[in-house]
Amino acid sequence: MKGMTFMVIDPVAFSIGPVQVHWYGIIMATAAMLGLWLATMEAKRQGLDPDILLDMMIWVLPSAIVGARLYYVLFEWEYYAMHPGDIIAVWKGGLAIHGGLIGAFTAGYIFVRKHGLSFLQMADIVAPSIILGQAIGRWGNFINQEAHGGEVSRAFLESLHLPRWLIEQMNIYGVYYHPTFLYESVWNLAGFLLLIGLRKIRIRQGEIFFSYLIWYSLGRFFIEGLRTDSLAFSGPAFLEQLLAVLWSPMHLLFEPGMLTGGNIRIAQLVSLIGVLSGLGLIIWRRMSKAVPKQADESKKA
Repeated sequence: MKGMTFMVIDPVAFSIGPVQVHWYGIIMATAAMLGLWLATMEAKRQGLDPDILLDMMIWVLPSAIVGARLYYVLFEWEYYAMHPGDIIAVWKGGLAIHGGLIGAFTAGYIFVRKHGLSFLQMADIVAPSIILGQAIGRWGNFINQEAHGGEVSRAFLESLHLPRWLIEQMNIYGVYYHPTFLYESVWNLAGFLLLIGLRKIRIRQGEIFFSYLIWYSLGRFFIEGLRTDSLAFSGPAFLEQLLAVLWSPMHLLFEPGMLTGGNIRIAQLVSLIGVLSGLGLIIWRRMSKAVPKQADESKKA
């Protein structure tokens, strides 16, 4: 290994004539297929027809991609207004996860309501698949050398005991950067294991999904503060200060990433809302006498 040179990974996996197949698309497709397989296995375990998951995914996956792209384009409109041809160039990156979640859950809610299914039951089934897909999908950002944090030294990356090929991929034009994609991928993988574990204990329907909201949003809030490419807007000073105070424990380890184009990181704000919403919904479900126990809900499903 000593003296071995490493090339930056080509984002194009292979070409078929004039058509280029990008690693980003391959990774995202792999994440989606694995997530769908896991969800169908859980649907079978709960006595549901797994074909309903396949039918739902036909609507949910395109909605997620469209939502993720529109969300990103909306907050980067200054660029895309000047380069309209790039709006559909999803293979170059630029899919906002929060937009994808909005699109997916909107389509999913409409689908399950139309078919007379329980939205919370379906959300619990797919939540582990979603966070596992997010863990895998972040490696598409790695290939594209995007979604990284601020500048760091090579010695810092080596102190994390990362393989050399990963360290070299974080070298962008001679500068090394925080592998925030990796931090989030590991966090999401831990979240996947947590959600799978929650299936083994007696909780109310919806609480696996709510736990997903809390876990993913908590990690995204703190990791987002390290990034240098955050979507942002200009907001009130009190909100900026609130987010800064909440993120302040990270100062013990890292400096925040540089922020341009505003003072509020959109993903941090949405993540904060996600944490509070998840906690609030769990508390409401636990306190509401009108909400049946999980065993009762399973009988209805």
